[in-house]
Amino acid sequence: MSCAAATLDPRLKSVLLATDLSPASIKPLHQALSIARHYEAKLYIAHVVSPVPYLMSGPEALELGREGAAEDVRQLQRDLLHQDSLNGLDHEFIIRTGAVWNELEAIVVERQIDLVVVGTHGRRGIEKLLLGSVAEEVFRKANCPVLTVGPHSYREGHIEFASEARTYLFATDFCEASLAAIPNAVSLAARTKARLILVHVVPAAPIPQITGWYSASEIASMRENARMACLRRLNQLVPPDEQMRIEIESVVQFGIPSEKILQLALDQNAELVILGLRRSALGGTLSHLPWATAYEVVCGAGCPVLTLRH
Repeated sequence: MSCAAATLDPRLKSVLLATDLSPASIKPLHQALSIARHYEAKLYIAHVVSPVPYLMSGPEALELGREGAAEDVRQLQRDLLHQDSLNGLDHEFIIRTGAVWNELEAIVVERQIDLVVVGTHGRRGIEKLLLGSVAEEVFRKANCPVLTVGPHSYREGHIEFASEARTYLFATDFCEASLAAIPNAVSLAARTKARLILVHVVPAAPIPQITGWYSASEIASMRENARMACLRRLNQLVPPDEQMRIEIESVVQFGIPSEKILQLALDQNAELVILGLRRSALGGTLSHLPWATAYEVVCGAGCPVLTLRH
């Protein structure tokens, strides 16, 4: 069984795949198909045509763009039917025109979506600033769980009932939103007998200017004391009775949070990274991690990233 399928509420009835029909959407498509089939949920595959690229060319260009997108969606449907990927699966294809997130949000509300699956091109820096990121907007604003599958993900999402060892990574900065997501992480680990790694990264920061001098051993001692304090806090996050049901490991590292989380997930061959986000009517910044860190994790992870808002 795929890790993503095992993570979600057993009552899940609807899955929305937001696709831009690019090669980057293939892996999230596999995840969405896998999850929908596992839960016998209805799968919605939605593509939104943004009018922005056609503003300078006029309404005729936009209409041509819509027609081209509609044909691409029909071809995708034919391909999936030919591959038997939709066999026995309740599904619906949706094409809309407008601001991408606004249209996706409307679909979430209208169809009562329980999970959104979205891919990302992994854009960073100036490319991201120029082109924007629909995936980022989705996981920052959606009021339901979002599974983001980045370009580096090596998980294709096929359901397999195997007893292979599994590892999930839950990253927390101890804020209220991330702590509220812990029961979800523990529940999924228990259902699949997976090892759960709780990780806290102490952000790299310049040493404060303090009167007096400290030896290298004193600095190392202070650092170790800080690490042990964080470890104790991590170990207290899961109730003792839950700790008896699953294998839990706590890790505290120092450095740039996104880099440490990604490296740990890679080293441990994690199948899923879980982030808890703050629920905000204004769609504000992430409170689990600085939004830039969360975006870096989503773009760079070698496995899907599940974001839960509280």
